[in-house]
Amino acid sequence: MALKRKSREFEIFSLSFLDVISCSFGAVVLLVLISPFAESVLPKFTSETKRMLEEVLDAEARVTSLESALEKELESLQDLEERLARDKSKSADVQNELQIANSRAKSLIENLAGLELVERSLLNSNRASITQDTAQIRDEEVGGIPVDSDYVVFIIDTSGSMQAIWSRVTKEIENVIRIHPRIKGFQILNDNGTHLISGYSGRWIPDTRARRDSVIKLFRNWKSASNSSPIEGLKVALKRYVNPSQKVSIYIFGDDYTGSTYDPVIKILKQANTNRVTGKPLARVHAIGFLSSISNGRFETLMREVTKQNNGTFIALPIK
Repeated sequence: MALKRKSREFEIFSLSFLDVISCSFGAVVLLVLISPFAESVLPKFTSETKRMLEEVLDAEARVTSLESALEKELESLQDLEERLARDKSKSADVQNELQIANSRAKSLIENLAGLELVERSLLNSNRASITQDTAQIRDEEVGGIPVDSDYVVFIIDTSGSMQAIWSRVTKEIENVIRIHPRIKGFQILNDNGTHLISGYSGRWIPDTRARRDSVIKLFRNWKSASNSSPIEGLKVALKRYVNPSQKVSIYIFGDDYTGSTYDPVIKILKQANTNRVTGKPLARVHAIGFLSSISNGRFETLMREVTKQNNGTFIALPIK
């Protein structure tokens, strides 16, 4: 007879289950005990990000400030450029005014130089003597030199001794032209009768400022043969440029006379410079002598007589 097994009831909270639960709890406690308790890095990262953000915002504020300062500097620079442009314009105006003033000063200096020639004519004891009849008339002119002529002829000694003081000669020619307030034309010959400008031979050079300047420029470099005797130059001047219908003055420039006698010069003037109706000189004849300590006195002796007989004035200028 078989034995029947006795059935057993199943219990959840058996000893084995309690063992497993206990072990699991112990493991959890052990894990808690051995795990590191470090601070979270998130707050650290948050602080660093905040600091960097503040730096960025500060940098942006500084950039904005610098941009504003740069704009102000650019505006100041533009203002300075505009002021500089205005100053340059004013400087140009001042330069123009200065040039005008210099031009006026130069003109005044030239006028003073012309008056210097007149002053020397008044003070120089070698000036040709003037008769009582003509003294009153000449005193109404410029320093004793009549300046009522419409045309002027220069007869210049171009010898080596005159070339040595050529700048002085040039200056005195300019002075003589300047003291004549109104002339219509002029002409320049050397004492041999050679024209400075051959193209104007037989006709007057117009007295304009431009023409005068160009003629003087040519004269400064003029070199021509000369015999230090004005006889040939006087013949050309009296034949081509002197007539009763025009008021003409002849100026003889020299420092020496090499002719054998004075008679040929006196004779040609009496023949060709005398008005046959009135018996008076057709042209006034003046003379400018450049005298030094070695001058032989012949030029001034001749010119005193020539100017006296032809209503002119002789001026002796010492060579400085």
